[in-house]
Amino acid sequence: MTILSFRPPSFRLLSGRPDLGPVIGRLTAATLLALIAPVLAANSSLARETVPTRTVVVDVEKIATGLDHPWSVEPMPDGGLLVSERSGALRVVRDGVVSEPVAGMPEISVGGQGGLLDIALARDFEDSRLLFMSYSAPGDGGSGTAIARAVLSDDGQSLTEVKEIFRMNRFTEDRQHFGSRIAVASDGTLFFTIGDRGQSERAQDMEDHAGAVLRINIDGSIPADNPHAADGGALPEIWSKGHRNPQGADIDRVTGRLYAVEHGARGGDEFNLPEPGKNYGWPQISYGRHYSGAEIGVGAAADGYEQPVYYWDPSIAPGGMVVYRGLMFPEWDGDLLVAALKFQMLVRLDLDPDTGEILGEERLFKGDYGRMRDVQVAPDGSVLMVTDESDGAVIRITRTPLASE
Repeated sequence: MTILSFRPPSFRLLSGRPDLGPVIGRLTAATLLALIAPVLAANSSLARETVPTRTVVVDVEKIATGLDHPWSVEPMPDGGLLVSERSGALRVVRDGVVSEPVAGMPEISVGGQGGLLDIALARDFEDSRLLFMSYSAPGDGGSGTAIARAVLSDDGQSLTEVKEIFRMNRFTEDRQHFGSRIAVASDGTLFFTIGDRGQSERAQDMEDHAGAVLRINIDGSIPADNPHAADGGALPEIWSKGHRNPQGADIDRVTGRLYAVEHGARGGDEFNLPEPGKNYGWPQISYGRHYSGAEIGVGAAADGYEQPVYYWDPSIAPGGMVVYRGLMFPEWDGDLLVAALKFQMLVRLDLDPDTGEILGEERLFKGDYGRMRDVQVAPDGSVLMVTDESDGAVIRITRTPLASE
């Protein structure tokens, strides 16, 4: 595990002379600086790139590498970053150092698309050090999505008070569509997503947690105002159903709206505003097709099912998403940033603040940095992304300073 940094090559390699080492001690500081300046410049250009977008010029910089399929990045108030690796490790990136795995993790079932997935901080994390994690847990019948809470030590090296607060009600041997993105609401409740687990009919079963957006309290209890908390017509944790595999979710801290993005099949990736008690149609309706080319369900629309706000065909394979609220990029205020695995890019959706409609789409960094799995906004307004690779990276996007600054 390494953090990208400049390490000057030896003067032996730079000059091509095998016996230059003894000469170095006799060189003046000015001469040394002149020799290494081109190397410094070259390494700086490799570590950071300047990229124009439609609205602003940005600098893109890899700040950590060597991560094993990172799935989420979560900025902490003190400037450190929590990064989950799908293989089961939670790490802290701080001041140019990537930590050893945090101790005290729950038992995780790693395989296929399963493992350690999302990390989210409690609203009072700065005082409580409380965090939440989603992961595929082992159990009777195979594995399934679970949510746990834990307290991170002050030094970031271990978890204590680890407690599982939710476990889906039906485990299987299938290793896909765990969903698993967490969004913490202003009232402290937790929204989180679960995919259909590769069995599409489960998304329409109201007695099954699969294919749903769910909502619980931080102790695992059921909020009294959940849509099915009292009616007995569905599992009480269910907020909305009919989702294929939502891997992105966020709550706009200004408007309070919950947003989610999900994978379609062959086409039909969706951006939705999950509302309580609503059904978003999978697998009865979809703008995509089965991988065989066959139509899905009854078509793109039917009575009783909600339409997506926006969809992609062909698919972009959306991962994490975030509503941009920050000072660094006022041009993007209120827009949606979506990490995309396919085409290896970041997608910016221009969102109308009044109607909630998508006015346009911009595709950034296409194919330049790898498969984008998650995106978050740091406290200073910079944008953080992680790439889902065996040598995964944390990438930071900042505003390019003007020449006069």
